[in-house]
Amino acid sequence: MEVICECGTVQLTTPTPSPLKVYHCHCTECRKQSASAYGTSAIFPAEGLFPLSADLSSKLDMWTRPTDKGGSMDCYFCKVCGVRVMHRIREPDGTERETVSIKGGLVNGLEWKGATHIYTRSAVVEVPEGVEQWEGAPGEMVGRKRQEDEK
Repeated sequence: MEVICECGTVQLTTPTPSPLKVYHCHCTECRKQSASAYGTSAIFPAEGLFPLSADLSSKLDMWTRPTDKGGSMDCYFCKVCGVRVMHRIREPDGTERETVSIKGGLVNGLEWKGATHIYTRSAVVEVPEGVEQWEGAPGEMVGRKRQEDEK
């Protein structure tokens, strides 16, 4: 799938033809980042995109913020138009997740049906009935280590 930022400076192809999962996140951080009621993220494997090529890296800036689980999130955005392109979470021990979250509005041809609504406890708009939804993070969030993996 093709990913293009608002000004067209950042262009990339996703590592796989379709995402592993699509999330509509209602947390306060995603609402701020998207300047909207929620942020949409298409989750892809990081392999094939990371490490970033020199060309792509030269077009992106990065800002890092803490996560609510004690890790950090590397947030990549276009140096020209400022649009958030993707983010990747680092676990508390510094290990990068095996997935990358690409902003849904930038993914050409993204299938929006079946997206999971997460962090709905912070929702400011009604979440449609009949969709998968979680008050916080889903128990099996794609890319997150399972509890038994962390022991």
